[in-house]
Amino acid sequence: MSESIYKVIELVGTSTTSWEDAAKNAVETAGKSLKDLRIAEISKLDMRVENGKVTAYRARVDLSFKYATE
Repeated sequence: MSESIYKVIELVGTSTTSWEDAAKNAVETAGKSLKDLRIAEISKLDMRVENGKVTAYRARVDLSFKYATE
């Protein structure tokens, strides 16, 4: 039986629209250079505030991908 190894990295996605779009941007951008993406977990959400108004949404994402197989 072969076993797989997965690596987990932390990314921060941003969006001027929503946290959902911020997370999606992080995953889709990573997907352009990483193969075999598996699980994305939101670990933190925050917003950038300027002059009392929200200007950006940020999502910290832990993303796993297949690293190696035996």
